[in-house]
Amino acid sequence: MSTTPDRPPVERDPVALAARARELRDRPGRALLGLTGPPGAGKSTLGAALVQELGPGAALLPMDGFHLANSVLAALGRADRKGAPDTFDGAGYADLLRRLREAAGTETVYAPRFHREFEESYAAELAIGPDVRLVVTEGNYLLLPEEPWVRVPPLLDEVWYLDPDEELRLSRLVARHISFGRAPEQAHAWAHGTDQANAVRIAATRPAADLVVRPAPRG
Repeated sequence: MSTTPDRPPVERDPVALAARARELRDRPGRALLGLTGPPGAGKSTLGAALVQELGPGAALLPMDGFHLANSVLAALGRADRKGAPDTFDGAGYADLLRRLREAAGTETVYAPRFHREFEESYAAELAIGPDVRLVVTEGNYLLLPEEPWVRVPPLLDEVWYLDPDEELRLSRLVARHISFGRAPEQAHAWAHGTDQANAVRIAATRPAADLVVRPAPRG
C-alpha cells in the first residue's frame, strides 16, 4: 500500500472502479486490494461485483472469516461486543495475507468463511488457487493503526474506503441484522450501539486510504 495524502481522492463511478481493479490484476505477480469502511458500508457487495466483473483471475476474501468462535468470545467476556477489533484473530488474518503473497503461482491457499446464519466461521472453506492474480479482501479494520491490524496495510497494494450516506448505511445494517434473525428492536439497538462504536473507530482510518468510494448520485 502506498503512502496517501490526508484527503484521498474520491471515486463514484463503478466503471472507473472496475478499471482500477483491472489495472491491479494486470500487474506482474499477484495484487491484493483491500476494501474497508464501517459496518453496512457495502464492502462485500462491491467486492463481489468486482470479482464477478474481473472473472476467474480474481477472488474474494472476507475478513469476517477470522471472527473468534462464539465459545471463545463467551470465555473472554466479549460476546456482547462481537465485531469489535479484539473479537477477531487479526494476526491470523495478516498471516494469511502474507501467505497469499508468497504462494502466488505455486499453491492453493485455503481460508475460513463466516456464516451469518450461524454466527460462526468454517475453516478452509474458501480456496484461492495459484492462478488468481487479484485477491479482493474486505473488512472493517484494514487500516486500524494498532496491533495486530497495523500488519495488514503493508501487505495490500491499495485500500479503498467505502463512505456511503450514513442514513443509508444504518438502514442497510438494521435490515441485515433482521434478515439473520434479530428482532427489529434488537437489530436497531445493535446497529446504533455496538456497530456504531466500531464505525466511529473505523471512520478515523479514512485518511489513510488510497481511494474513497461513494455511491454514484441517483438520477
